[in-house]
Parts: sequence; C-alpha cells; structure tokens
Amino acid sequence: MRISKMRYFFPIGAFLFLFLDGSLSHLLSQSFFTTTVAVESRLILLWSVMAICYGQVDHVFIWSAIIGLFFDLFFTGVLGIFTLLLPFMVYLTRNVLTFFNRSFIVVLLIYLIDITVLTTLFYWANALIGFTSVSGVTFIGRTLGPTLAYNLATYVVLYWPLKLFFEKFS
Repeated sequence: MRISKMRYFFPIGAFLFLFLDGSLSHLLSQSFFTTTVAVESRLILLWSVMAICYGQVDHVFIWSAIIGLFFDLFFTGVLGIFTLLLPFMVYLTRNVLTFFNRSFIVVLLIYLIDITVLTTLFYWANALIGFTSVSGVTFIGRTLGPTLAYNLATYVVLYWPLKLFFEKFS
C-alpha cells in the first residue's frame, strides 16, 4: 500500500496559505484597508478549491474545520464562524463540481462564487453578533467587490502552479 504525499502536503500547504492570507493582508494593509476599501484575502479558500478540483485529499472536511478554527483564533477572535463556514464551502464546492468539467474558467467561476458566499455569510454572521453595522450596499461596494477583484488576480497567478502541484502529488 502506497501512502500519498498529499497526506502531508495538504495540511502544510493549508497552513502556509493561511499564513500568507495574514501576511499579505498585513504587508498590503495600506492599500487593502482604507476608508473606501476593505480587501479580504481568501488564499486558504483557493487552496481548498484547488485541492477539491485537482487533488485527492483524505479528510478534507476535517482539515478545513481545523484550518477554519485556526483562522478564527488568529484573525477573527470569534470561534466558530470560519470553523463552520470553511467546511461548508468545501461541501458546496465538492457538490457543485460534480456537474461540471474542470477547466480554468469553471474553477474560476466556482472560486468566485465560493468567495461571494463565504464573504457574505461571514458578513451576516458578524452583523448578527453585532461586530459590524455596515449596510449591505456598503458591504458590497467596499468589501465584496474589491475582495473579488483581488482574489481573481491571485487565482490567475496561482492557478497553473497549484494545478500542477495537486496533479503531481495526488
């Protein structure tokens, strides 16, 4: 019986992308967080989507819950939001992908839909517990639009390296 290298590479990569989410947000904070823009880096979601599309990862739901817990601990301060949302996005992506062939455009659209759903659910959860009082229109213009644009650019840059990585090691 051969042990897959992805068993080790997936959690290491997930924590690396989680670290990159925070590091890029910190390094680019002058541009990411202004009075008119709030960009949220979703590289950990890109890692998960690419793993689902091109990799064969064991226990992806468990890993996404663990990564979501770490995201909550380090970035949000409220335990449970990402711990539940990230596995939900993995579940949603896995089910939607059964209807489509995997290609650059299809995975891009699934990724953008995932970002929209995740960011909106995150906004609603924060509005529910009183962490934000921003209107829906302001949220769309100030956060969702710039977040989609930034993550679209990172997808275009990282698509081929991640695809080759997951195909090689799965």
